[in-house]
Amino acid sequence: MESTLIGKIALVGGSTQGIGKATAKLLADKGASIILLARNIGKLKKTILELNTEMGQSHSFLVADFDDPDKVNDVVKEYIEKENDINILVNNTGGPPAGSIINSSSDNFNDAFSNHLINNHNLAKLLIPGMKKSGYGRIINIISTSVKAPLNGLGVSNTVRAAVANWSKTLSNELAPDEITVNNVLPGATLTERLTNIIANRALKDRLDESIIEEKMLDEIPMNRFAQPKEIAAAIAFLASHEAAYVTGINLPVDGGRTPNL
Repeated sequence: MESTLIGKIALVGGSTQGIGKATAKLLADKGASIILLARNIGKLKKTILELNTEMGQSHSFLVADFDDPDKVNDVVKEYIEKENDINILVNNTGGPPAGSIINSSSDNFNDAFSNHLINNHNLAKLLIPGMKKSGYGRIINIISTSVKAPLNGLGVSNTVRAAVANWSKTLSNELAPDEITVNNVLPGATLTERLTNIIANRALKDRLDESIIEEKMLDEIPMNRFAQPKEIAAAIAFLASHEAAYVTGINLPVDGGRTPNL
């Protein structure tokens, strides 16, 4: 039987492009009502028109920039004070800029920590009471395979992503008695704007054609291809489902086999 999320409400961060958008669309296809959260109102208005409404879903969007955690907190708080409880939280925002760790400044770390961990924590704290009240809670954090094996040239990202993973594991233990699950999805190289930028930056740094950089990256992936955003979304949708009720506190790589360790 195909899983259904009819009657559930999902807040999806970074949901106007890439993995976030693919996730919002798939959760809507499974019957959930979606709250899009992103900073570009034009893209939000366009994306909301692409969401399935055939099962009586009611979709909405919130405008906030993850660079401003207080603003994110305020707009979501205002929403839940007026509307229904949210059952599913998908924490997702763009990764920190690429670069070596030795050349990173303290501001680089502070900005990334605020953008990722603080936003995730604030949103979870806002939504958990409603999850407890409704009897259904799923928190899914989109991180990176770097929490298992750090990636070269992503010094700040490697560091902050690991912090988010440990925050998530701690939270999962605290919420398990309430039947609220907390899990991490770790995308590998996925065909998004971020991957395009990473390839371009590496090509510029190494003075190589972008096609050569792409080939090198593909050589590291046993399946020899990049992921489609919808393939990451499928893992997120499973963890958001009734069927994943006994899955909590895990890091789930979706990377075509690239991560070298279990």
